[in-house]
Amino acid sequence: MNKISYPLIGDYGVPAQYLLSHIFKDQIVVPPPITSKTIELGVKYSPDFVCTPFKYTLGTMIESADKGANILIQLGGGCRYGYYAELQEKILHDLGYDVKVINLITKGKPELKRILGSFKNINVKFRKSKLVYYGFITMKMLQYMDKVDDYIRANIAFEVEKGSFDLLRDEMLEKFKETKGFTNLYKIYKYYFKQIKKVEVHKPDNPLKIGVIGELYTLMEPFANGYLEKDLANNNIEIKRFTTATYLLLKKKKIMKRAFRKNKVIKYHLGADGADNVMNTKWLCNHGYDGIIHIKSAFCTPEIGAMPIISKIAGEKDVPVLFLTFDANTSEIGVKTRLEAFYDMLEMRKNK
Repeated sequence: MNKISYPLIGDYGVPAQYLLSHIFKDQIVVPPPITSKTIELGVKYSPDFVCTPFKYTLGTMIESADKGANILIQLGGGCRYGYYAELQEKILHDLGYDVKVINLITKGKPELKRILGSFKNINVKFRKSKLVYYGFITMKMLQYMDKVDDYIRANIAFEVEKGSFDLLRDEMLEKFKETKGFTNLYKIYKYYFKQIKKVEVHKPDNPLKIGVIGELYTLMEPFANGYLEKDLANNNIEIKRFTTATYLLLKKKKIMKRAFRKNKVIKYHLGADGADNVMNTKWLCNHGYDGIIHIKSAFCTPEIGAMPIISKIAGEKDVPVLFLTFDANTSEIGVKTRLEAFYDMLEMRKNK
């Protein structure tokens, strides 16, 4: 029997575990939480100048392989990340691991025919009908998670009893793991979203608002960005983030197609999420946000290309932008110092 594992990115491991455990009879190996040990492993066996998500996911793969996993799922993207699976598999083989790395996304999009073939190779008894049924349930789970998270980001800084939002959300995710079908999933979501909306908040009429944009992995994996959103909330700041699983899988293509057709700011793709972040910068500037934080992993070429355009748009609208780059050697103290200075500057501008 195979033992299957997957990469971690935020809390999206919950729907990943749910989907894989229902479409395969094989054992699912839940990867351990990302820690400094994960990064040390990834850095040790990765090329020096590869971007940070490569190192994070490689470290997770090694830890999963140490737990017995022999099938490792990778989710490539619309940049160099799309080629990582093959290189990571070779590195793992060189380290003596007898594993197969399967990339479910190529050219920045999932290809159903290719996914079906890959799953058939994992287990010949795999049934397409199961993937369709549980795939739709998983997609709804992602949408519900992201909708709840959007509400929490806008309000968590102002909760009266600290930890209330996180406690309810964690309970909801645990219930999601036991979901029995569409109806059950919807009931869980409706119940917990209702409870979350009941959490008492004291939100000022005009709070400090910051939009967070940048490279998708660093945005969505809290460990990779030093738990930036938690720091923002602790400083009583309303948060806006566009990049979610729902956006990437269901909305991105349509939104960007319309943006290229109607917008004069940018006409060409920059790779990965570069063009998206240019458009998101314009949106934030036009909707009264006090500042923008752009985050990326080291050596992320698409975001490096987007940064001058982001600076130009924000400069014309007089909206401050803080650019942060994260890698395995990023100093937490250095980042925190820059963030505190940025918050103070935005507060002074707002009061003025």
